[in-house]
Amino acid sequence: MTDAPDTTTSRIPERPTLDGLEEKWMQVWADEGTYAFDRERALSLPRDQVFAIDTPPPTASGSLHVGHVFSYTHTDCMARYKRMRGLEVFYPIGWDDNGLPTERRVQNYYGVRGDASLPYEEGFTPPFQEGVDARGKAIKPADQRPISRKNFIELCDVLTVKDEVTFESLFRRLGFSLDWNISYRTIDERSRAVAQQAFLHNLERGEAYQSEAPGLWDVTFQTAVAQAELEARDYPGAYHRVAFHRDGGDPVYIETTRPELIPSVVALIAHPDDERYQPLFGTTVTSPLFGVEVPVLAHRAAEMDKGAGIAMCCTFGDLTDVIWWRELQLPIRSLITRNGRLQAETPEWLAGGPGEALYAESLATKTTFSAREAVVAALRESGDLDGEPQKTQRKANFYEKGDKPLEIVTSRQWYIRNGGRDADLRAALVARGGEVDFHPAFMRSRYTNWVDGLNGDWLISRQRFFGVPFPVWYPVDADGEADYAHPITPPTSALPVDPQADVPEGYTEDQRGVPGGFVADPDVMDTWATSSLSPQIAAGWPVGAGEGLRNDPELFEAVFPMDLRPQAHDIIRTWLFATVVRAHYEHGTVPWTNAAISGWILDPDRKKMSKSKGNAETPEDVVKANGADAVRYWAASGRLGTDAAYDTGQMKVGRRLAIKVLNASKFALGFGDVEGELRAAVTNPLDLAMLAALGDVVNKATAGFEAWDYTRSLEATESFFWTFCDDYLELVKDRAYGGQGAEGAASARAALRLALETLLRLLAPFLPYATEEVWSWFGEGSVHRQTWPTRDELPSGGEPALLTSVGAALAGVRKVKSEAKVGMRAEVRTMTLVAPAASVEHVRAAEADLRATGRISELAYAEGEAVEVRDAELVPVEKAPAQA
Repeated sequence: MTDAPDTTTSRIPERPTLDGLEEKWMQVWADEGTYAFDRERALSLPRDQVFAIDTPPPTASGSLHVGHVFSYTHTDCMARYKRMRGLEVFYPIGWDDNGLPTERRVQNYYGVRGDASLPYEEGFTPPFQEGVDARGKAIKPADQRPISRKNFIELCDVLTVKDEVTFESLFRRLGFSLDWNISYRTIDERSRAVAQQAFLHNLERGEAYQSEAPGLWDVTFQTAVAQAELEARDYPGAYHRVAFHRDGGDPVYIETTRPELIPSVVALIAHPDDERYQPLFGTTVTSPLFGVEVPVLAHRAAEMDKGAGIAMCCTFGDLTDVIWWRELQLPIRSLITRNGRLQAETPEWLAGGPGEALYAESLATKTTFSAREAVVAALRESGDLDGEPQKTQRKANFYEKGDKPLEIVTSRQWYIRNGGRDADLRAALVARGGEVDFHPAFMRSRYTNWVDGLNGDWLISRQRFFGVPFPVWYPVDADGEADYAHPITPPTSALPVDPQADVPEGYTEDQRGVPGGFVADPDVMDTWATSSLSPQIAAGWPVGAGEGLRNDPELFEAVFPMDLRPQAHDIIRTWLFATVVRAHYEHGTVPWTNAAISGWILDPDRKKMSKSKGNAETPEDVVKANGADAVRYWAASGRLGTDAAYDTGQMKVGRRLAIKVLNASKFALGFGDVEGELRAAVTNPLDLAMLAALGDVVNKATAGFEAWDYTRSLEATESFFWTFCDDYLELVKDRAYGGQGAEGAASARAALRLALETLLRLLAPFLPYATEEVWSWFGEGSVHRQTWPTRDELPSGGEPALLTSVGAALAGVRKVKSEAKVGMRAEVRTMTLVAPAASVEHVRAAEADLRATGRISELAYAEGEAVEVRDAELVPVEKAPAQA
């Protein structure tokens, strides 16, 4: 900044206020494209002059919460900083609107549920709106009306668009400097095409495969669940001590919390070092009630100190059963079906045995709870239950958004290899994590620990409706059976496809589902399988010949790998890792070079705030009450990787800061134009000292951003700003008004203008509205398109300690007046300033300003260890005579 801007005080409002600033500047920024990404400039720049952000697409299912404000503010501060440093910032926005959360919201909002067997209804009107019927009666799950797949998808699309409009409004009000022209939805045409093409590439290269295997199943959502979506929770249960029989020997007792699975037992298993059971290894026992002969085997995953030390392996009760089944090559005897009930037909291994009638009459089609009660009653009657069940709390796996424990169901699912079963691939993906700079650095260990702890590949198929369909059909043989070994896939030019509605090449619609014809894959991709491609979706990664898909290979080359992935730490295992996997396969690189990891927002009980827990605050009212700048200030005060308390008190501090920016700026600009070159006009030692101290702040703030420590930048700037307001503005006031002559006034006014220009730019990433408003009073363009300040813009030769010394002297004068209970305008007839020698010299250099501010007539000096005012003689300001 060199020449002083042509400014008139007429642009300064008489009473500056924060009220109305958001509406005013939101519209200006939108109309003028203040934050628009310049594609052509980006293509012409070296890669290190483009800053590309893989912005998290928030889940569009209801409302945002303050956690979004927290993490997105961190990202926005960095985006604004990089933009002011001259980089071309690619800052898109997406909405993650496919997946289970959306479907659940639609079910609860409209009172419907999808049913693939039902026909489509033209002009369908849902029975509920906003969760209530026409009489205002709240919806219950039993009230939900089954509708066709297509009708259900249409409602999902309607409601997500409605939610996204609300989200966009809030994001704009919060001042996020996104380019709203670069947006996507994870269910839109481009996202579907990108996800399908990436999957087809995975399939061609052998990275994706289909398998009939046991997997975790959520009976509420009726879908398979991946390892990354598990949540272990305490769940009430009871241990049942049950006898297994052996010929000519005593019973073998096991303790189980799931006696309903006794019909599916395939083995009893104990630890190979457990002396109690070594004589039994290699023998067989017979199950109670059902008389099925099963082997007694050894495996090191058995826990000697848990229960009886010997466990039944059922296919499948938990993940340990899966390990035993796989490693010991046991048979599958699966009973629990996708609806969470036991199968209707009596299993062939029970047919003709002693428990055939029990199964048919008491267990078939029952829920696991009802089947448990029936089995326990039968065990009591047979004498195979030893004592009564003992209540306990057991750990059970839940889908993170589910309400009931997961079951393990055998089904055909799609997987992507992720190192869970391949040590070399696992090592390669751990190494990819080493190519990303995590902020804070310790977050890398969370990534590494997750990858090292994987025990299976990434399950990506879901048995739902509102998602990206797998672009696959299967030929149907002459017997009417689907040939899963020879999937039919579409050409790239056809993407995106919906196999349920579209027909593969070489077939006609009337061949669907008939011998010699084809069938569609019924599943959709897990939402992470789409959002893990957010860099490719946003940046125009091509899908070939598809029309209208916003393909942009030149842009993709210019911004990929991206520079930043900002996200919360709890989804390192899902979104971050999955994105690394896809980029590793598709591009042989990492998807971005930096990962900025935010902490959680905690409620007053120090628990994570989340919508699912019901303790999340929605930000709309908070922003309305405190203002966007205030809420951003609170968010920016929390460091990366650190959980932060939800604190409206901190927001009030931020609001006070924003108001002070307006009022202090009004004073600093109130002297009109400053003629000539600003730096040359600054000659007074106090002015030079203030600007030197400000230069140090510029360096600290810049270093903070470069180290991904936005909070340090804010703290350094804010601390100086209050010193500037409380000390410097008071000290310089008389001189700025001309009290010490023209040269002194010119120096003060130039210093005020330089300081204001610098402080506004330092504060702009945090307080975009207040700083933009003040800039408009005197500057050209937007403050957010100005260059980031540097130390070189400010005059040299100043000594920052001088400002500190004079500020301490002023504080001493204020203290004696306060203790004497006189006003700050009271005169000081005489006083002695005690200070170290260096401080005395500093104060002498700015004595005129100190005397004018403190209204000091005679000032003497004495040396001492600390700054102190002594022997002050005060003259109170006389009160004006009362009016007659």
